[in-house]
Amino acid sequence: MKKIEVITMNVRDTLQAEELGVDRVELVSAMKEGGLAPSYGTIKNVLAHAKIPVQIMVRPHSYGFVYDQNDWNTIKEDILVINSLGSNRIVFGCITPTGAIDESLLLKVIELVPDLDITFHRAFDSVSSQIEAYKILSKYKKNVKRVLTSGGRPTALEGSNMLKKLVTLSQEINGPEILVGAGVTPENIADLDAQIHANEYHIGSGVRVDGDFSQPIDKSKIQFLKNLW
Repeated sequence: MKKIEVITMNVRDTLQAEELGVDRVELVSAMKEGGLAPSYGTIKNVLAHAKIPVQIMVRPHSYGFVYDQNDWNTIKEDILVINSLGSNRIVFGCITPTGAIDESLLLKVIELVPDLDITFHRAFDSVSSQIEAYKILSKYKKNVKRVLTSGGRPTALEGSNMLKKLVTLSQEINGPEILVGAGVTPENIADLDAQIHANEYHIGSGVRVDGDFSQPIDKSKIQFLKNLW
C-alpha cells in the first residue's frame, strides 16, 4: 500500500490532513526558506492533538546543509525538545563540504536519542553521488527510515531516472524507503509512479488550494490521491 505524506505548518493543517486520511505529515515552518524547524509551541500543540505520524523538521537555517559546532548546538537542543514532548520523529539531513553524508554529525544525532525515526531530507539532493550516499545511509537504517529526494534534480519528474535507480537499490539492499518529493502533484503522480514504482510520496503545495501554502489543504486533491491506489 502506497503512503502519502504532506507538509503541514500548524495544528489546523495537521488535523485537516489527518481527517482526510493522509498517512503521515512533515511539520515545518518557513516554507519560503525551504522549510525550517517549527516553534516549540507549534510542536507541542500538534503533538498534543495529532494521531497520525508527525515528522518534525530539524533544520536551523536555510543556507545549506553543512553544519558547524554552533549549528550542532541548536540542532541538539531542538531534538531534545522534540523528545521531551514525546516524539522521536525528525526530518534531518547533513552533508560535508565535499558533498558526502556527514556521518560524524549523523552519529551524534543518533547517539543523542537512540530510538530516533529519521527522514533524511533533501540535503540528499546536494550530495556528489546519490548512489554512494544512499549506501552510507543504509548503514543507519535502524534510525534513517526514509530518504526524501527528487533524484538530485529540481523536481522529481526531472530526477525520475535516478529515483528509479534509488528505488531499485533500496529493494536490493533492504535500505531506507525512498520518499519521492519536489513538484509532486495529484496531476503527475500516476505518471511518476509508473516510471519509478516508489512506495511513498511527499507532497507540499501540490495538495493546497490554488497550490498556495497560505491556503488550506484541498480535500478533493487528497481524495483523488487516495482513489489512485
